[in-house]
Amino acid sequence: MSEPCLVTTGPEHGAAAVVVLLPGGRARSLARSPRGLAYLRMVPFGWSVRRRFPDVAVWRLRYRYRGWNEPHRHPVADAGWALREAARRQPGSPVVLVGHSMGGRTALRLASRVSGVCALAPWIEPNEPIEPGDPFGAPDVPGSVVLAHGAEDRITDPAMSARYAASTGAEFTLVAGDGHAMLRRPGVWDRIVADLVAGARRSRPGGYGEKHDVL
Repeated sequence: MSEPCLVTTGPEHGAAAVVVLLPGGRARSLARSPRGLAYLRMVPFGWSVRRRFPDVAVWRLRYRYRGWNEPHRHPVADAGWALREAARRQPGSPVVLVGHSMGGRTALRLASRVSGVCALAPWIEPNEPIEPGDPFGAPDVPGSVVLAHGAEDRITDPAMSARYAASTGAEFTLVAGDGHAMLRRPGVWDRIVADLVAGARRSRPGGYGEKHDVL
């Protein structure tokens, strides 16, 4: 696969927001990114967003390569391509990045370029760089960057997420009783994503006051 790939659902034009789902991966791998468990894990989030917000477009990104591959950071480049596609296909629509594990790290690296970031069980290193500025462009808009981590995660470190959030002013939620796969309390994870998407919709001119259904 020479280029990343997008699977798109929802409005093709004039969407109230565009949600780009970023799956996890590996630290190093030049293998083609499969439609495996990491990719499929993001599908239910897309269903949930589309059910709650019919006017929102949901895009699932399939990377070129399975790995992060420092110093190339291939998923960051691929997600940047998806942002350019969003600007071309959905001009003026707020963009939200929702990423799991490596996808969460990718989303945080692009926070200054989008309206919102939801990093779920993100892979964060001790020297993780901080993206400057508030994605919404206004310091009094809360919740534009959210990190959430299962308290029982043994793959990525919830303490690193808490530290990152504290150093950047982002919101942090510790999900009790859940691990890296986010399977034990799906309703909690869905609600975290839905709240962020609702905020992005309200950030669009004329969007304030719209109601959303959060279970």
